Amino acid sequence: MDNPLYYGIASVVGFILAVVLIKTIDYLRLKDADKQAKEMIQLAQRDIDARRREADLEIKEAAIQQRADGERELSKIREELHERQRMIDKREDTLDQSMEQLRKQERMVENNQLRLAERIEEADRHNEELTQITESQQKKLHDLSGLSKEAATTQLLSMLDEQLKHETGARILAHEKNLTETCEEKSREILITSLQRYAATHVADTTTNTVDIPNDEMKGRIIGREGRNIRAFEKATGCDVIIDDTPGVVIVSGFDMVRREVARRALEKLIADGRIHPARIEEIVEETQAEQDVYLKKVAQEAVQEVDVSGLHAKVVELLGRLRFRTSYSQNVLRHSIEVAFLSGMMAEELGLDGALARRCGLLHDIGKAADHEAEGGHPKIGADLLKRYGEGPEVVHAALGHHDDIRIEYPYTVLVAAADACSAGRPGARRENLDHYIKRMEELESIANSFSGVTQAFAIRAGRELRVLVSAKDTSDESAARVCRDIAKAYEDQLTYPGEIKVTVLRETRITEIAR
Repeated sequence: MDNPLYYGIASVVGFILAVVLIKTIDYLRLKDADKQAKEMIQLAQRDIDARRREADLEIKEAAIQQRADGERELSKIREELHERQRMIDKREDTLDQSMEQLRKQERMVENNQLRLAERIEEADRHNEELTQITESQQKKLHDLSGLSKEAATTQLLSMLDEQLKHETGARILAHEKNLTETCEEKSREILITSLQRYAATHVADTTTNTVDIPNDEMKGRIIGREGRNIRAFEKATGCDVIIDDTPGVVIVSGFDMVRREVARRALEKLIADGRIHPARIEEIVEETQAEQDVYLKKVAQEAVQEVDVSGLHAKVVELLGRLRFRTSYSQNVLRHSIEVAFLSGMMAEELGLDGALARRCGLLHDIGKAADHEAEGGHPKIGADLLKRYGEGPEVVHAALGHHDDIRIEYPYTVLVAAADACSAGRPGARRENLDHYIKRMEELESIANSFSGVTQAFAIRAGRELRVLVSAKDTSDESAARVCRDIAKAYEDQLTYPGEIKVTVLRETRITEIAR
């Protein structure tokens, strides 16, 4: 066992066995690989055959689909061709009918032309006959009248001219009458529409002149020692304080209503505070004056915004606020101005004018009443001067100056403001007077009319806006009655102050009486 030869043989045999084993393994591996390759080739062949069959199916399906699409397209084309053929046939039928109708119309036109030619010939014959008859009649007329053709033509034209003048005058008068009626109707329509569109407050505001006090002891404290408190109060406010035996009230009197309002509010504060002495009075009055200025500015700005007017001068706004405490026949002037502004704007828009400018004219037309106690003249002139000074336009200035018809009207806005002013003042309940003053004014109107010669009776009607005067038929004639009417109206203008206008109507009646015996 320990023989080296044995180990050598065993090694060679082991090597040979290993080589044989390796070769056998390689053979087996090659055989398996070959087998796998054949199987893979078979699988690939089957896959190729399946894919070939699928491709053939897809090709057949695509061919079938293309054939179906082609048949559908062909069917569609055939339908379109059939539709076009039907349309062509229909058009051919329509053309045939049109041609037939056209031939009928041509035959009718030919017949009409023949008849028209015959009538023209007949008319020509009639014209020739009429011309001959006219010439013969003209010749007879010339022979009978002894006038030549030119003279007869001249005479006839003159007669026609006179007739046309008369007819033209009558037509002009008729058109003028219709135009006047139309203008009056349109004016009434515009006024009524504007009044209906703007519903203003009819009840007038009032400004109180009395201040309530808790007890009569407060009167003594208001007067002060030797009257120093009341003197200081009157000096600071510019108003008079009237303290009498009337229980529970103190009267504040003053011409300037703004100052009077400041005095009233200051006195109420002093009474509520209880500390009444000259220094406290001056302090309260200054404080109240500052509050009043702020209040007036606020009121004016609210009015300006309500009317939608912009660009007013600060001084004009201040004067506008002062109108809050100014009244005319118990009608608040600021509310009256706002109402006039709205009415003027509405009427201007109805007429195609500038509504914003009309509202501006209406709002500022009575601005002179805020300063009429500080300057001489009537409020129209004062207002016009103020508006011109503070840069307002000529339309606004003219509206303030002429809204009472005192000047020649240059702008249409002045007429609109005057009409709106009369409408605002004439609303039922807009202005009111106490009974005594009302009766006194009526009696004054009637007494002035009765003072004229020939007047027998005078009656004031419509709250003093119209006067009916009866004159004697014996003492007056129609001409003198007209003169009396004019003189009465002039006397009212010179002697009285009144809002709006007063219509004077004079009636003269002639009576003839006979007695049958």
